[in-house]
Amino acid sequence: MKPRIAIDMDEVMADIEPKFQKIYEREFGEKITRDDYWGQKIYETRDETRYIRDFLHDKGFFRDLEVMPDSQEVIRELMEDHEIFITTAAMEFRSSFEDKYDWLQEHFPFLHWKNFVFCGDKSIIRADYMIDDHVRNLESFQGTGLLFTASHNIHEDRFTRVDNWQQVREYFKTQKAK
Repeated sequence: MKPRIAIDMDEVMADIEPKFQKIYEREFGEKITRDDYWGQKIYETRDETRYIRDFLHDKGFFRDLEVMPDSQEVIRELMEDHEIFITTAAMEFRSSFEDKYDWLQEHFPFLHWKNFVFCGDKSIIRADYMIDDHVRNLESFQGTGLLFTASHNIHEDRFTRVDNWQQVREYFKTQKAK
């Protein structure tokens, strides 16, 4: 039996930051860069930016997110020696389900729909590894958690960190060599 990897979607496979940067610029008439909100989420920068988070509830928000560089190639490679499951907390944002499903079908057509897990609480996930940007999901995970770097988790040091998909590739090459 192949080892299982549970992979989060938002901020791991799908780059949400450029979309939020565009919304911020449209709403406030000024550009914002990653350096401006490094260490927090973009909508946590000022009290008046908090409502930007509400856009996550809009139908279509998740449909046109950019693909994280190298994620497609590395996930395809990982499939050779691992079972891959995309585990996304779609229930928090009701309208995201269809968008996320369609996004996965478009950008990761080599993944079977049976390997998509749309859930609310990721503590139910049983796998050997989980790649996620949210510490709360890794804290309750029973396997090995890999923290995918995002602006909001840079101060976290309890989990093995991967900054990008090239580092994910290297991590699993090292595991295979053991």
